Amino acid sequence: MRWLRRLLGGGGRVQLDAGRQQALLRDVQHRYGARAQIRFSEQVEAVTGLLNSDDGLMVAAQIVSQVADEAHADLQAQAHEIHRRTGRRLLVHRRNYRPLWKEAGPALRWPLFALPSGFHPYAQVPAAVAVIGGQASRLDRVTDPNPLVTRMFEVLDLTTAGWEYGRVRVDTDAAGLADRLISSAAQVLAAMDDPPRLPPAVRELMRRNNTLAVHDPAGPRAVGVINLGATMRERLLA
Repeated sequence: MRWLRRLLGGGGRVQLDAGRQQALLRDVQHRYGARAQIRFSEQVEAVTGLLNSDDGLMVAAQIVSQVADEAHADLQAQAHEIHRRTGRRLLVHRRNYRPLWKEAGPALRWPLFALPSGFHPYAQVPAAVAVIGGQASRLDRVTDPNPLVTRMFEVLDLTTAGWEYGRVRVDTDAAGLADRLISSAAQVLAAMDDPPRLPPAVRELMRRNNTLAVHDPAGPRAVGVINLGATMRERLLA
């Protein structure tokens, strides 16, 4: 793998500061999110600026991976509790969450609004995703892009499943998260020597051409539409 060859051979190696990364992570984690007194769009802009460095890129990768891991653990716990109460056994597969949501959507809680880390899907997460996409060409100098892009697709899968099965409202913040995930994943794939296959949930959505209304976060008014299938085809198949 190119990223490992670079690290072992010294070519393109960058100087990283673990202490700086921890300080950035704590700052982003505690200053932003649901409790912050500014709009999510402003939080995304602020966090993106804070992570504009190689150490920031590592923090962004950590945020996305941690969010995916915490969401998976939450869904496993929910599935276990449903089985305990009802005897109903649910399978939780990280590569494709859609079968789980199709079977048990009304019984599940969308995990991204209540992560143990406090990272918010409309604040720190889209900012981290934007940083990763914006520095996709440098990503293999600091980490392995393969598991990271897999985690990005997991979060995209959870986002779209939440809209369809989890009663998550599609507003401009939600649409912005999906748009950044799609764009940044495409940028990471384009920068890879041997990109992985698109996961099943993405391929399923790419076969569709339906639109969803996008609402104002502060009210019921629709302010636009999003066509996930068309957007994915345009960016991921380029």
